[in-house]
Amino acid sequence: MTPPATATPALKKVLRPLHLWAIAVGLVISGEYFGWNYGWAVAGPVGFLLATLLITVLYVTFIFSFTELTTAIPHAGGPFAYSYRAFGPLGGLVTGYATLVEFLFAPPAIALALGSYGHFLHPQVPVLATALGCYVVFIGINLLGIKESARFSLVVTLLAVAELVVYMGLVAPHFKTSNFLSHPVPLGAAGIFAALPFAIWFYLAIEGVAMVAEEVQDPRRTIPKGYLYGLGTLVVLALGVMILTAGVTDWRRLSTIDYPLPEALGVVLGRQSRWTQFFASIGLFGLVASFHGTIIGYSRQVFALARSGYLPGFLAQVNPRFRTPHWALAAGGLIGAGALLTGTTAQVIILSVLGAVVMYGMSLLSLFALRRKEPRLERPFTAPFYPYVPLLALALTLLSLGAIVYYNWWLSVLFFAGLGGVLGVFLLLGRHRQPVAEDTLLTPADLL
Repeated sequence: MTPPATATPALKKVLRPLHLWAIAVGLVISGEYFGWNYGWAVAGPVGFLLATLLITVLYVTFIFSFTELTTAIPHAGGPFAYSYRAFGPLGGLVTGYATLVEFLFAPPAIALALGSYGHFLHPQVPVLATALGCYVVFIGINLLGIKESARFSLVVTLLAVAELVVYMGLVAPHFKTSNFLSHPVPLGAAGIFAALPFAIWFYLAIEGVAMVAEEVQDPRRTIPKGYLYGLGTLVVLALGVMILTAGVTDWRRLSTIDYPLPEALGVVLGRQSRWTQFFASIGLFGLVASFHGTIIGYSRQVFALARSGYLPGFLAQVNPRFRTPHWALAAGGLIGAGALLTGTTAQVIILSVLGAVVMYGMSLLSLFALRRKEPRLERPFTAPFYPYVPLLALALTLLSLGAIVYYNWWLSVLFFAGLGGVLGVFLLLGRHRQPVAEDTLLTPADLL
């Protein structure tokens, strides 16, 4: 059961627009460094560019819609809280499960890339041990407090953005259209649809800003700025990096590795070039920013689900000194460490993307439901051109979900079997008959 409001664990309100921009970009920016290049293997550069443009439209329309929910219901549970309010306990469970899958399986993929970058620089550095060590270090940083974590995010995100700008400047003179168009994969719907999960990786987890909403000063104004500035930054970086990288060498040699950018620089400048070595060294900042941000995201989601009674109550405990959800951080780290042992980056990415797309669909349905159920709910930000923008976002979300399931059926079976098991236990325990928890009903006025 949810504890009384007076006993509900409280998070600290310290975040400002620049912090939110850093968290939004930091959550995602590793997607510009690796992971997306696996899309070339199934669609080639041209097909993958089309897939990326399609997904860019999805995220622009989704974020405009999602910001309405985040500002109306600023809650650490993020999407879980919106679905809970719109559809009750079962809706909250479905969305909470999907969000947990997204944020628990994104960090292992990033950690493996961190290990791979280290191995690129120093071949004697073991990939798996480095990845596991990253969990220990960054969970420790997150334990120190959200303000300290946000400051760290700001520094590494600024460095990561600057690095990508430098990278684009270094490779742009070597771009050749003939390289971009070489070895074409037959252009068709099949390849484009198969590439969608890797295009989503460019933007995956930007919605994690919603999970620090309870820690934001003046959420009415701060959250929209953080989302929109962050998304604009990511669109420019994603398209620039992807197009320029495809034109500097034979793209096939970059389509199956976790460090495509330093490898591309190694081709055009020489592997021993100081720029190549320098880029690979500071390239770790982009991966660190996302790894750090997704740890914030999963810990707040676990905290919110536990606080509402979906997970064991001890996971909602807040450290009395640092005011951070320490048990939620540790539990997510253990799950991530287990995923690391599989060593399958592409599969972990697809599983994380699958959770994200299901969550996007549930969030958009929640938007429509709350517009009907609670027309007088205070909405500091409203989705533009309603209902057309949210409908376009929902249509593209369903298209992406269908493509992911069709081309990754066994991972989809694993995902939905897990959801079915969780729902079964929930129904057997009779939790669906319990009233909506009070902490899911917070509005901006409650948090002022």
